[in-house]
Amino acid sequence: MAEGIFAAEIVAECRRRGLLAGAYALRRPRGATFLRRLARDLGEQRKAPRVLIRRGLLLLRTEPTVLRRQTGLGAEAARGRVVLRRVAALLAGHPHRAAHPSAPHGEPGHPHPPGQSSSSTA
Repeated sequence: MAEGIFAAEIVAECRRRGLLAGAYALRRPRGATFLRRLARDLGEQRKAPRVLIRRGLLLLRTEPTVLRRQTGLGAEAARGRVVLRRVAALLAGHPHRAAHPSAPHGEPGHPHPPGQSSSSTA
């Protein structure tokens, strides 16, 4: 899984290698994104409020361009709910969906004890 503004950069290569399950660019209401970002940044006192407002307005105006770039690189623009449903469906069909990185061997996510491959027999 890749996340962030540069994640779309790897879509084509992942698709070429057969590793791509899905690529999405979140489509959110721009005004709501502006307000969430501003509230977060003001709360964290990242910069002076005037700077945060100017920066936020710039990002608000450039968001459509960013989304077009992401979709141009192969990501599908979708609302958060749609992305969550699709990812949940992918996970539901994955054989190791209940796995946690710290799950001991022999439990979901680690179906074979250490040193034993899937072709080994007991």
